[in-house]
Amino acid sequence: MRNMAKRVVIVDDSKTIIATAQMAVEEMVNRGEISFAFYYNPAELLDDAIEGSLQYDLLISDINMPQMNGLDLSASLKKMETFKNKPILILTTESSADMKSRGKAIGVTGWMVKPFDGVKLAKSIRMLLGI
Repeated sequence: MRNMAKRVVIVDDSKTIIATAQMAVEEMVNRGEISFAFYYNPAELLDDAIEGSLQYDLLISDINMPQMNGLDLSASLKKMETFKNKPILILTTESSADMKSRGKAIGVTGWMVKPFDGVKLAKSIRMLLGI
């Protein structure tokens, strides 16, 4: 049953956001529905993706991070065969229509504005992964 877990990866330079997201998905992790991993640095995540050590069923990404913009990260991942059809949920303080349309053009699946509600996040994850 364990191997049925969907892999959710979050990238955000804020430890608080990652901790909040971890709490929001704790129940799903405990039930074996998902496994949860995180990165503070989007450039590291991209390196892992390129070298083939990264796998995910859903990526949750911030936009404004010091090492790399989350939309640039998303665009790079969407160009890769392994990840081109994998959903990406943007979790950000950005709510402008322009940013959202840039995200949509890249192929971002969903958009959630911070501060976020843990219940809503869990619901979005369930919806995007079909669990």
